[in-house]
Amino acid sequence: MDRVINDADFFSIVNEMFTDKIPFNKGLGIKVESIGPDCVKTLFEMRDELMGNYKRKMLHGGVISSVIDATGGLAAFMSIQEKMRGKALEAKLERAEKISTIDMRVDFLRPGLGKWFVATAYALRTGNKVVVTRIELHNDQNDLIAVGTVSYLVV
Repeated sequence: MDRVINDADFFSIVNEMFTDKIPFNKGLGIKVESIGPDCVKTLFEMRDELMGNYKRKMLHGGVISSVIDATGGLAAFMSIQEKMRGKALEAKLERAEKISTIDMRVDFLRPGLGKWFVATAYALRTGNKVVVTRIELHNDQNDLIAVGTVSYLVV
């Protein structure tokens, strides 16, 4: 049976899916800090496994890119939900399975130094088949570490 649920319950289900059910996100330790149709924020703590430069205790560039991609994907998913308002939960969640990255640009602005990091993402444009997002990654000192623009195919 298809069920329609309220926004708070939907956000909770999406949070659990993103944080606990996607093994790569779980491995990176990404947690959803806030989620909504206009903006999402994720956060993760620095760990030895995420370092690219062990002497400087600096994040690996691949970790930065991966977090930007994952957080942008969540923002893309949330932006298309506005077009699905009133649809059944199963239909909304099924859209997550149909989002794939088609283009990504990351600008590394400062070394990835910090105890924890926050990625903030929002959709720049939500079309019928493509969503373009913008993501910023800040450290615990609120230094801007990297920015990204990622396009996703949504079928």
